[in-house]
Amino acid sequence: MPLKVLSALDTARTQLYHFSAIFIAGMGFFTDAYDLFCIPPVSNLLGSIYYEDEMPIRVKASINGIALCGALAGQLFFGWLGDRMGRKRAYGITLSLMVASSIASGFSIGKSPEAVIGSLCFFRFWLGFGIGGDYPLSATIMSEYANTTTRGAFIAAVFGMQGLGILAGSTVALIVSASMKSAAGDTPTFGQKDVVWRIILMLGAVPAGFTYYWRMKMPETARYTALVARNARQAAEDMSRVLNLDIYEAESDVVSIQSRRQQFGLFSRDFLRYHGLHLLGTASTWFFVDVAFYSGNLFQDDIYQKIGWLKCHYDNPLEEVYRTARAQALIALCGTLPGYILAIFLIDRIGRFKIQLIGFFFMSVFLFALAFAYKHYWLEHSHRYGFLAIYCLTFFFANFGPNTTTFIVPAELFPARLRSTCHGISAAAGKAGAIIGAFGFLFASQPRHKNEDSQRRHRNGDLCESSYPTGIGLNNALIILAVACCLGFFCTFLIPETKGRSLEDNEVESEDDEVELPQIAV
Repeated sequence: MPLKVLSALDTARTQLYHFSAIFIAGMGFFTDAYDLFCIPPVSNLLGSIYYEDEMPIRVKASINGIALCGALAGQLFFGWLGDRMGRKRAYGITLSLMVASSIASGFSIGKSPEAVIGSLCFFRFWLGFGIGGDYPLSATIMSEYANTTTRGAFIAAVFGMQGLGILAGSTVALIVSASMKSAAGDTPTFGQKDVVWRIILMLGAVPAGFTYYWRMKMPETARYTALVARNARQAAEDMSRVLNLDIYEAESDVVSIQSRRQQFGLFSRDFLRYHGLHLLGTASTWFFVDVAFYSGNLFQDDIYQKIGWLKCHYDNPLEEVYRTARAQALIALCGTLPGYILAIFLIDRIGRFKIQLIGFFFMSVFLFALAFAYKHYWLEHSHRYGFLAIYCLTFFFANFGPNTTTFIVPAELFPARLRSTCHGISAAAGKAGAIIGAFGFLFASQPRHKNEDSQRRHRNGDLCESSYPTGIGLNNALIILAVACCLGFFCTFLIPETKGRSLEDNEVESEDDEVELPQIAV
């Protein structure tokens, strides 16, 4: 017989505390997205300030990717910590790291460009470490607070705050660069350019700092308190205050439940037997979607330059920041945000499995369409808006698809004592894909011949010789991203549908509990 407090959570009507939890957890993801995706316009500005000719490709890749390396480590560490010391206690540490590192990033100083970039990368690694910890903790907290009927929508709403964070980062970059450009004119000084990127990065601390107090006021989740800490009475008291219900739980209830359950660990044969394929599925699908998602997001400016939507050089670097941020904002408004919103409304109706398949399928189709017609069609000046429309649809189906569902499913599928750890492992696999995208895509997308790209740009009236080494070309890089999405499509079949089931029903602990993998009718 399930604990009364867990039954009360599963059947609770949607009320204010649900929306409070979404806001408190979601503001962490708002900050995450702001800090990770404000970098494209900032990296271009750094290149114009600290490098006379062109920022070396290894430096640009490091600035874009170092936070992802920190995030991978943070997801593994805080995922484990969330199961060891509780979700709430670890939650405050991640937010403190994010606030401190955002502010410190703006104070990156040194006597040489290498020293400035080195200190910036150091602080952004620790920023990523805090951001990474927010993934398993926020997802686990929201899944354990939510009711069964709308759990998917609540977790998706938390993750969907990423879309607002991306838009906010672009908007701040627009406002700050436009304001400084208005004050400085066409020839901004070193100091005026230098202060712009510092302001943009430091403002990332504001939303995280704003929610710190409310995070610390949240009670520990009832599922952790009752099933992991084995204090059912405390869990009942906490949720009685939150739900405005009178819940009484005898201590003997949780003891009897725990005694009937096998307490296997992560590195055990039983875990491998009952959840091995599940973990492989959640990790592999997150890996493949992030290869495509972060490649496209972090290097939007390079893609826009290659199709001639942005120039490869501006006389005023603040103009480049403004135009890059504007392009990011348009993609976020037209593709990223609508995808998140639709996922929130349909995730508990269609289900995680079908939405993930739909998303991977259309991402593959659109990326192949961009790749195969790239040289013979999309490079024509009159066709660039068609390229942007399909590129935008790729982001739409990423967010109404695997970018959202890969965040949700690991928080629903694993036992409470391992839930945060397994989510952290899955998320870390995703960040490994993001790192491959961040460091690999920039190199791979360079033209195969030195004069290939510059000749095309000359036809658009913007001659620009790049010192970057040759790669395989943007069209072939897009094919690789499309293949990654195809692999993610097939790996989705390793994951069972979790819609409409309580978290305890999804916790496979014996052969009697096993959940069937979904089947597609043909």
